[in-house]
Amino acid sequence: MALCSDLLVIADNAKIGYPPARVWGCPTTSIWFHRIGLEKAKRLLFTGDCLTGKQAQEWGLAIESAPPEQLDERFEALLQRIALMPVNQLVMMKLLLNQSVMQQGLHTTQILGTVFDGITRHTKEGYAFQADATRNGFMEAVKHRDEPFGDFGLSAFRGGRIKVAVCQRPCFSFQTVTSLSVC
Repeated sequence: MALCSDLLVIADNAKIGYPPARVWGCPTTSIWFHRIGLEKAKRLLFTGDCLTGKQAQEWGLAIESAPPEQLDERFEALLQRIALMPVNQLVMMKLLLNQSVMQQGLHTTQILGTVFDGITRHTKEGYAFQADATRNGFMEAVKHRDEPFGDFGLSAFRGGRIKVAVCQRPCFSFQTVTSLSVC
């Protein structure tokens, strides 16, 4: 969900990535390439590794990273600045910018990502993951998936927070485990 936001403000200690790329998942949003570029997207999706909030900012995935105790303040300051803009200007800016992403084939790639996500659950490895989860519980199956990479538990969301504003026409709202999306 955070990747689909317009602007992402993330806590330094948050973790963001897509570990299901290892087994039993393909990102349906297909936005990784558009957010961080082809090589970095391949780096994350070929390994299922995660980034810290600080790394997410360095890689261009987030616009800002803040210590957890400053996250609300930094996010609110950004929201206040955006709220000064006329809504019609925000709508036009979003349409203008998003048009370029759509012309690069985002919608088609999202359809393909959804198809591939379904296929990942019907491979030999996908069936083995499902059987492991049924037999031992989901978290144990995730542990078996992630232990060979040496990061089980390290790549899981551990209380780091992300702020996202979600478009609710005609104004803004925000949620925790959230980023900034303009109408």
